[in-house]
This record gives sequence, structure tokens and C-alpha cells, in this order.
Amino acid sequence: MTDDSQKIPPPLKKNPATAVPSQPGSTSAPPAAPADEKTKKEKINRVRRRFIWTFLWGYLGVNFLMFLRYFFPRALFEPPTQFNIGHSGDFQIGVNQQFLQSHRIWVRKDPGRIFVIHAKCTHLGCTPDWEPSQNIFHCPCHGSEYDIDGINFAGPAPRPMDRCWIGLQPDGTIQCNKAHLFLDEPYAGVDQFNDPHAYLDI
Repeated sequence: MTDDSQKIPPPLKKNPATAVPSQPGSTSAPPAAPADEKTKKEKINRVRRRFIWTFLWGYLGVNFLMFLRYFFPRALFEPPTQFNIGHSGDFQIGVNQQFLQSHRIWVRKDPGRIFVIHAKCTHLGCTPDWEPSQNIFHCPCHGSEYDIDGINFAGPAPRPMDRCWIGLQPDGTIQCNKAHLFLDEPYAGVDQFNDPHAYLDI
């Protein structure tokens, strides 16, 4: 007969779920990499969301400002059409350009007469250049040319440049009005350059 009390029981298998955690001094440590990667991904996603929302609100803000712009009138501030150009003695004989930038005119003075040329080409409205070496006005756009009095002689310009209304004030100064122009159209039989206020005798 065999004695059952003398049988040796088989060794117990360790359950991983009930395993005792290793002590601080032990060499094996639990992996912490997945937690770190999750934190980094959360930070990146947070930055991306912030960037997207900033871009979206900026885009909507710009469009809202453009929408509000339509409620304000776009007024154009142009120089006055009527202004004082001073005394006749302030100008030299020939073409004077001191009012070209501010009022787009040339003051043309002869020994006994003064008049004002509107600096606008009669072809397409460009501003010609005064060429003192040749005593001509030359339009750089399409090549129209005018003599010292603004009379066209070359290029596509159909007629001379217009002249502005001028009048003598009680204090002796000259008033100019660009809203009142004098024309010379040979093909239409119109010549207003000798009309009153198209020039002044000095």
C-alpha cells in the first residue's frame, strides 16, 4: 500500500494579477512610456485647437469689419474748383507750373496777356509734361503734343487743351475757376479762347 500522506503536492503557479509589486530597490520597473505619449498628444491637440479657433475668429472678425465698412460713405475730397492764384506779377513770362500738383493747371503769361491752361490732354485725359527745352507740352501716354499755348499739333489729341475762367479781384489778385472751361473745337466751329474771362489783359 502506498501512503498518500507522503505525496508531494505540485508547485503552485503564480497569478500575474495577484503578483506582489516589486520593491523600490528591485531592478524591474513598470513602463511609463504610454502615459507620457498620451500627455504629449493632448498638448499637441490643445495647441492645434487653439490655432484653428484663433484663425477662425480672426477670419470672422475681418469679414465683420468689411461688413461694417459698407455703412460709412466713401467721400472723395478733391481740391476746390475755385481758388486764388495771386497777382500777375508773381508769374514769369512763359509757362508757370507752381499750381500743377495742387490744382492741375498751368499759368501761361505773355507780355500783355495771362491765361490758365487746364493740364488735361484732350485725347484720354492724361496730364501732359511741359518740355521747356522744346517749348511744347508732350503727353507721355499716346504722344499728343501741344505748343506753348496748349494748341495741339501732333498725336491723337483732337483739339487744344481747355482754358479756365479767370477774373481780377478788387485786391488785384486773380481768381481761377476750373468748373468753367473755355474750348476750342475747330471741327465744330467753336472758338471760346477770346471770350471774356478766358484771359486777362495785363
